[in-house]
Amino acid sequence: MSGQNCLIEGCQARVYAPAGTQSVCKDHFLGFLTWRRRRGPQMFRRYAGMAMEERDQIATEWRQTLGTKDLPHPIPGL
Repeated sequence: MSGQNCLIEGCQARVYAPAGTQSVCKDHFLGFLTWRRRRGPQMFRRYAGMAMEERDQIATEWRQTLGTKDLPHPIPGL
């Protein structure tokens, strides 16, 4: 995942984990997990068995729910 940018536009933090076929930073990844959990336990479990194309659709849906206050993500220490 080195050399990749966070899926969220304007975020300059280092990538931490995958979100579909793309990657997100640690803060956005934790937000993604929380969002999936809030959609219900069946959604959270089902995500593990999804194909990458299906995961991309879920990540896109999550990204559309982000408020403008979440964008861009500042880099700590700069």
